[in-house]
Amino acid sequence: MKHSWWTLVDRHYFVRVMKSSIRNGIGLTFAGPITTLLFLISANSYGVEPVFEMQERSISSTLLPEKLPLAFYTFDPDEYWAEPEDSYWLDFSNFILRQERIQGPKVQALGQWADRTLSGETHRLPTNDSYLRVGFATESEYGDPAQFEPEVRFRLDIPTTKRKLRLVIESESDELIPLEERQRDRQLTEPDRSETQTTGALRYISEIGDAINLSNDVGARLRFPPDAFWRATAEKRWKLDEDWGLRAQQRFYYYHQDGWGARSMIRAARNVGNDWFFRSSAELEWVHRKRKFEAAQIFSVRKRLSNRSIITPRVGVLGESQPSWRTTSAFADLTWRYRLHSDWLFAELIPALTFPRERNFKDQGSVLFRIEMFFSGSINPDF
Repeated sequence: MKHSWWTLVDRHYFVRVMKSSIRNGIGLTFAGPITTLLFLISANSYGVEPVFEMQERSISSTLLPEKLPLAFYTFDPDEYWAEPEDSYWLDFSNFILRQERIQGPKVQALGQWADRTLSGETHRLPTNDSYLRVGFATESEYGDPAQFEPEVRFRLDIPTTKRKLRLVIESESDELIPLEERQRDRQLTEPDRSETQTTGALRYISEIGDAINLSNDVGARLRFPPDAFWRATAEKRWKLDEDWGLRAQQRFYYYHQDGWGARSMIRAARNVGNDWFFRSSAELEWVHRKRKFEAAQIFSVRKRLSNRSIITPRVGVLGESQPSWRTTSAFADLTWRYRLHSDWLFAELIPALTFPRERNFKDQGSVLFRIEMFFSGSINPDF
């Protein structure tokens, strides 16, 4: 049967009936639905096909403030519809926004180009962690006025696809920085940090078993004459129970001029309720050129106040093994980190107290203010 039953009906008769119904006022209500139903039945010679309606969301509903990600906004919900106010800060922020839109893609494109070149592939890998961090910081101590100091740090982290190799070029390496300075890095401005050189290394990544990550780096400090080095890092993470997580890391390294060293770190963390996150970090490092151990114990808690800001109070104790085991300093600080725009422009305010041994543990107070810009393809969402 090549036609539906509707083709056997006298269609002219049906038309006459519908016209009569409309004249009598009946078809105004039922003619439309009946005609649509019969048309659908007769539209297919073999059966009735289902009818689907695609419902599209309007652009205005898609761009509602509550529908967009948190990083899209830099203001509170109460300010969604407020009119912008002209100010010097607005002009400055517009200039910064333009720089991120211009320089950010350049930094990302550089990493993608190097990735494709070294790997021989036409597409980049999604694990490219290259970044450029630019900012300025000012620190005020007891009796000292604030001075603005520029800060520049970078990393070119290029994964390859054929083997588990990376080319890593960094503005500084952890092994070249004293333990105490690493633990208090965010409290310091550029003049207070140790002078280091840019390093470049080839990193081979492998696994031991199914849980331990192992990496070996061979490279040099990029200076004249170069200072060759090697380092190996093993890391493992555990989920102890529903609350506690544990991370352990062991590193060995050797620099041609500074000798060898080793560093052990263990870190435990858990959520303690009310959006507070606790972390305990213990670190022990052997410094061969000084023939001594250096140790640090840090306790910190972190709380996200809003989609723009995080506070992190910390207390720490630092020590050494020569001439005997003793405390070298203690400190307490509070970091308030504020996201000024999107996920790449941040401000920090860090009041701190330090009690160094060389000053008989007399308190040294400071307040640091920092503005940072990240030029990269992606940033840690926890900023």
